[in-house]
Amino acid sequence: MKKLNISFFETEKWEEKYLKEKLKGLKNLNSSFSANSLSARNAAKYKNTEVLVVFIYSQVNEQVLAKMPNLKYIATMSTGFDHIDLKACKKRGIKVSNVPYYGENTVAEHTFALIFALARRLPESIERTHTGKFSPEGLMGFDLKGKTIGLIGLGHIGEHVAKIAHGLEMKILAYDPKKDARLAKKYKIKYGTMDSLLKNSDIISLHAPYNEHTHHLINKDNIKKIKKGAYIINTSRGGLIDTEALLIALDKKIVAGAGLDVLEEEAFIKEEKELLARNFQSKCDLKTVLRGHTLIYDPRVIVTPHNAFNSKEALERILDTTSDNIKAFTKKKILNKVK
Repeated sequence: MKKLNISFFETEKWEEKYLKEKLKGLKNLNSSFSANSLSARNAAKYKNTEVLVVFIYSQVNEQVLAKMPNLKYIATMSTGFDHIDLKACKKRGIKVSNVPYYGENTVAEHTFALIFALARRLPESIERTHTGKFSPEGLMGFDLKGKTIGLIGLGHIGEHVAKIAHGLEMKILAYDPKKDARLAKKYKIKYGTMDSLLKNSDIISLHAPYNEHTHHLINKDNIKKIKKGAYIINTSRGGLIDTEALLIALDKKIVAGAGLDVLEEEAFIKEEKELLARNFQSKCDLKTVLRGHTLIYDPRVIVTPHNAFNSKEALERILDTTSDNIKAFTKKKILNKVK
């Protein structure tokens, strides 16, 4: 039986090992792995490739496709797929799959890690015990039970946050252009306007995508409407919050504190997994970075290094979905087909 030629790019050694194990049930595979990205410069070396597996740094355009005449299927190890020329693929009859979801519960859990850390004064408590002091004086926290959490964005991650909040017996408000009656009933969620959410939430957590419509969703105008003493959590994208507005709100004690896994313009990130890639390059606005540093050293603010996605299980789910996509293709089925 003829072997299926499959080429993997942008893979670490551990990923290579993991994928080989996941795909070992497939016989007649002729696999090659590379830590480098695919481009027009090296595509000709892989002219016999029938299945292509890439991440976002491989620009699969017309030039690349022209040098890979046997290509039938592309599996990208990412949620986004704008690094692939879909029109050119359609013209050549090449099917494309992605990894639509992988870190919903992972990011939701990190969201609550930040909330718990703020609620129970964990950074200060840990710092105090490191100095040999064990007095709880000045470390009074607050319960989450009965508090109101406002979720800006109720997609896959927001849903997991709502699930945890419901389990903690919190009241849940939500702002999202699309209302989900099933979720509202299941977790006792009340949908409302942005202003209403800001005014009535003890904790505000952002779970919206970043685009031109959500840029500075929290800004100098509406941050004044936040319930005095509320906390802001952002595990989504830094650009959702105007950094200067947050600094003003902290200075005026409108906001009691913040838990941030992302800072404004920390980098132009499309995929969290980019942060682990060898050729990731940060492009930052210096003034915003300096403001970010102000937040980092504010004792009322907890900042983590865009790490909410980074769990063993989440990264393995990317590879699991990619493996499932490949297996389905060998059975003449297409899973997670992109538009």
